[in-house]
Amino acid sequence: MSRKGILSIFISLFFLNMGKINSQIIQEEKQPLSSILKILETRYNISFSYADAAIEGKEAMLPAENLTLNDALNSIKRNTELDFEILNNRFIVIKKNESDNKEATLTTQRLEEVVVTNYLTSGITKLNDGSISIKPETFGILPGLIEPDILQTIQALPGVFSIDETVSNINVRGGTHDQNLLLWDGIKMYQSGHFFGLISAFNPYTTKSVNVSKNGTSAKYGDGISSIIDMQLSNTIDNELRVGAGFNLINADAYAKIPLSNKTELQLSARRSVTDLFITPTYDQYFKRIFQDSDLSKSNSSSISKNEDFYFYDIAAKFLYDITKKDKVRFHFLNVNNDLVYEEQSTANNQSEAFNSKLSQQNLAGGITYIRGWNEYLSTTSQVYVSNYDLDATNYDISNDQRLIQENEVYDGSAKFDIDYTPNNQFKINAGYQFIEVGISNLEDVNNPIFRSYIKEVIRSHAFYAETSLLSNNAKTKLKFGTRLNYFNKFDMFLVEPRLSFSQRFLNDFRFEVLGEIKSQTTSQIIDLQNDFLGIEKRRWILSNNNDIPVIKSKQASIGLHYNKNKLLISAETYVKKVDGITTRSQGFQNQYQFVKAIGSYTIKGLDFLINKQFNDVVSTWLSYSYSKNDYMFDDLNNGESFPNNADLRHTLALSGTYSINDIKFALGLNWHSGRPTTLPIDSTDGIINYESPNSSNLDDYLRTDFSATYAFDISENSKATIGASIWNVLNKKNTINTYYTLDNDDMITKVENLSLGITPNVSFRVQF
Repeated sequence: MSRKGILSIFISLFFLNMGKINSQIIQEEKQPLSSILKILETRYNISFSYADAAIEGKEAMLPAENLTLNDALNSIKRNTELDFEILNNRFIVIKKNESDNKEATLTTQRLEEVVVTNYLTSGITKLNDGSISIKPETFGILPGLIEPDILQTIQALPGVFSIDETVSNINVRGGTHDQNLLLWDGIKMYQSGHFFGLISAFNPYTTKSVNVSKNGTSAKYGDGISSIIDMQLSNTIDNELRVGAGFNLINADAYAKIPLSNKTELQLSARRSVTDLFITPTYDQYFKRIFQDSDLSKSNSSSISKNEDFYFYDIAAKFLYDITKKDKVRFHFLNVNNDLVYEEQSTANNQSEAFNSKLSQQNLAGGITYIRGWNEYLSTTSQVYVSNYDLDATNYDISNDQRLIQENEVYDGSAKFDIDYTPNNQFKINAGYQFIEVGISNLEDVNNPIFRSYIKEVIRSHAFYAETSLLSNNAKTKLKFGTRLNYFNKFDMFLVEPRLSFSQRFLNDFRFEVLGEIKSQTTSQIIDLQNDFLGIEKRRWILSNNNDIPVIKSKQASIGLHYNKNKLLISAETYVKKVDGITTRSQGFQNQYQFVKAIGSYTIKGLDFLINKQFNDVVSTWLSYSYSKNDYMFDDLNNGESFPNNADLRHTLALSGTYSINDIKFALGLNWHSGRPTTLPIDSTDGIINYESPNSSNLDDYLRTDFSATYAFDISENSKATIGASIWNVLNKKNTINTYYTLDNDDMITKVENLSLGITPNVSFRVQF
């Protein structure tokens, strides 16, 4: 190091150790307030809430690390003339000083008032509109997870589960996975998982926040009759370089948040599996789970060997450009890809021949967003995006000398204009217009016998929406109501979809909640044959035709009562949901209705209960229980009588706890649910299996115990590292997640069982600069 560099370090250390002036650290220059707030959130384990306009253009000096939270806030207040209102030990509201805003009052709070922080664990927050906010960067720890996997995390919420342990089959209050709307920076996604469902397809380290809503959703959201999962990347330029990288026994990733100038920033992330480079115990378990009932694992007398090559990757990029203080442009790009190739060698007539079967799955998305802040109260957002999903398979059947090509492609293009008007902290109006064009094509091509089918459908829709949010002066009453108007050109169909969210706090610690919504969607996933797409990703996207595939419509209402005091949360919510326009092909039947085409509905009534107790920010424990009764009704099936839904899990229970001390975190949890419905065979006649009443029996109960631990430590002054270890299914419980029956060559009934993941270890190492 040069003498000049040594001298600079010496001078810096000298001033850092001088007496503090006004209890603040002396710095050469001020920093943007937005970047300082991020540092303080991490330092004091708190969360700030503010309107962007309130801190825009504000700068301050970073408070010293040895200051108390109050002293740090006071130092910023002197620099910025902002007020800080501490609502509890985690949540702080930032607002303009009364002298600057005559309308401000001491009870003033933002409309997005937080109800519960550290909901289950740190980084998960419950809002007063009934939704759940997840911030991966402040995420604590959950059993079985050493990294903040977004779609695994939301399964810890009451009423959310996966009937087959995958993130590509998430059931929210009895709905199928295609009834969840997944948005990545406002762009609709049609692929949610890597490794065909075991890992989220979205990198959590560049995701700023995730908002999950099961009911009472905002009118600006169309589609998603079961839930909205809205993932947002950071949208502000803080002129701070951040870089991180890590790996586990499945994949390696890296990300960077790079300031290019005072007005521009580039966010990048990339992740790739290591499964094609070396084999790990985690990969072995994942491989057994995903491919256990696919063409890859089924024996073939003509095949003498099978060699698979599997990998996945995702690449995300976001470019931020603040043209002026009022005008901002954002560019978005995401590429999610899974690729499987396996070779089969056969011998016929003393000649060896090799065939390569393959399966690829990709979601490619791009968009542009323009934000205009007209004044302190009015802002507009315009967005245009394209999302393209492609599932492509080539399957060789050696014994029948047959080659089958299948492809499912989705094109989704949208243009949206949104207006936000917030004259004060108690009143807000949101309105807008959205145009959507969705085209879906399906291809099947067989060489022996020669057959080719290509079908493409397109639907264009227009939607207008408006919504009003009101918050009382004492912040005890919150009302949000609105309506979305959808028009579908192809069907000349006009649908009115009202939305409601009401919250009333009483007796200081109690809150009463009412949520309701009406929704519709025109996209769904179906299964034509269980061995489609090599039997791995069996589902294909299709569009409604308003005939044998209707527009799906849902109605839902819920009532909740919540108690929150002294870090004790007791929450109970009862709900009823009715969904019309489902088809048998979308439900994945593997009984007497597997090849039947019928239209019906399902109705689910349930109760979600949660008790969560925290002890001194060190220990967090919770018990969640859900009861639900979910029934189908098809006029043409089961003599017109209702019968249990394939996703009817009558009882689900989770008992978990986390322990955090200094930089060490532990989590242990137990998950149990009653067995899913199944249909038992009676006998077989003329090559046909005769069954009992549909879904009249149940599989054995499901039980799984998970453990995880992480340890964070400093590598240097500006870098830190985290190591983690987890075990999924610690007790190696053999859970049956699905059962169906087939006939062998002698017309004897054969039982096929799909098992859950066995004991699955994983370790990780991460660094952040």
